[in-house]
Amino acid sequence: MNVAGPLRSRPLPLSADGQDTGTSVRSSSSNDVDMYFDVPSFELSLDEFEEYALARLKVLRKIEEMKTRNLPPDTFRSQLDASIKANLTSTQQKHKTKLDVASHFILRAAYCRTEDLRRWFLAQECRLFRHRLESLSSRSSSSSTNNNGLREFLANNDFDLDPVSREEKERLSDKLQKVPGGPMSPGEFINAQYYRVPFVQALELVSRRECYVEKGQAYVPLARIVSIVAAKFRAALSKSLALAAGVFGQVAHDEASRIGPLLKSMNSQYTGPGAPNTVMGLDGESAVTAATVDVLADQSMPLCMQQLHQGLKRDHKLKHQGRLQFGLFLKGAGMSLEEHTLFFQREFTRIMTSEQFNKQYSYSIRHMHGKEGKRASYTPYNCTKIIFGNPPQSGVEHHGCPYKHYDDQNLNALLAKLKIGSVADRDVIMSYKKEGNFGLACAKHFEVSHPSAANVDGVNLDGVGNHPNAWFSASVSYHDAKNGGGAPSSSVEPAKQEQEGAMAM
Repeated sequence: MNVAGPLRSRPLPLSADGQDTGTSVRSSSSNDVDMYFDVPSFELSLDEFEEYALARLKVLRKIEEMKTRNLPPDTFRSQLDASIKANLTSTQQKHKTKLDVASHFILRAAYCRTEDLRRWFLAQECRLFRHRLESLSSRSSSSSTNNNGLREFLANNDFDLDPVSREEKERLSDKLQKVPGGPMSPGEFINAQYYRVPFVQALELVSRRECYVEKGQAYVPLARIVSIVAAKFRAALSKSLALAAGVFGQVAHDEASRIGPLLKSMNSQYTGPGAPNTVMGLDGESAVTAATVDVLADQSMPLCMQQLHQGLKRDHKLKHQGRLQFGLFLKGAGMSLEEHTLFFQREFTRIMTSEQFNKQYSYSIRHMHGKEGKRASYTPYNCTKIIFGNPPQSGVEHHGCPYKHYDDQNLNALLAKLKIGSVADRDVIMSYKKEGNFGLACAKHFEVSHPSAANVDGVNLDGVGNHPNAWFSASVSYHDAKNGGGAPSSSVEPAKQEQEGAMAM
């Protein structure tokens, strides 16, 4: 896959066997599902390269967000279908296939760099693949084609399955029909195609008792081949990610002027609702200003940003990582460069002069907003970047994720101090923290702080627990709906007076 012409001097081994085949996408009527064995050979502009990658990233992050929320299977499937339709679908089949395949391989290259990135990408891609394969199997089963779509997919991707003969199926009919969830009526059983596979390839089905095992062979109906195919997809993708990781550094160096920076920053790109996720007031202006930020911090910021805000108010300064995490969050929420500078200046000049602030800190704020340096538009940190970033130094730094970086005693005391939910609610949050499910802990915090938010019109819960700006936006929308609209106005006048006092220093 070339970007605006032949750029690569050394290809990434993105296929499972380590070979950059350079072949075109396979043609198939089941082309909604792809094993991604072959690296595509079509060309992309730099704009398309980024556009395609971000489109798929939205879908993968949607999958992660829905798993975090523990949605019912039917809701999960319907929302994932909607996300795929919105981001990975085109009216032209050729472009749809190009978008899907190109976006997969771009993200495969971007997420091969570290073990954490590889693990995340593998988990979300496997869920997406399984969803598509189950949809294909379901569509085929409900039609008169008798699983022709699934059969065609298996044939096109070289799955060598051993079909069970009619005689053997009749011999085992009693045992096969006793398998839970299998063909129920005699007519369904007669028409069902069974395959014989080594039971080690069907461990998931064996563990759920959804296949019959005899002499080391598992007898699996065609509709349940999905589990075996998904396991093969996971193994192939895991291998290809490991191979690509070995040469990523050299390729990124060779492409330092073009796709290298895009690949390195892809996992930190913001894909939430709106970019940035600006919170607007009734007057059409940004609701996040130096005058309103203190009220919004108490009302609508997630715990990580509340801690940064409180640290800033207490110490009247933030260390470098804290300024980046909090500053980019405020920028993403819609705070302008002028308001951002004003807010930080108001706090910092309590312990230093305006000249010191301008000399030491104003440049970095302008840099965040793309007004200095290479003038790039930096995006807010998502939860993954915050969780796996540099941990804060206790008592000195305030950045990071409290659910990840605070010990159990300190976090429990903080939750009680902030009166987050009931004791039982806090126990649930702490159990998620202890299990390492930091996103679930954050989502539970939102749930208990915003009762029945899912039923409030205009509240978008996508990304809550996965991105601080999504959490903030959903909270503001919730309170606007409850209060009849408009940004919070309480305590704004004192903030204005404080602001004027700071400017006079």
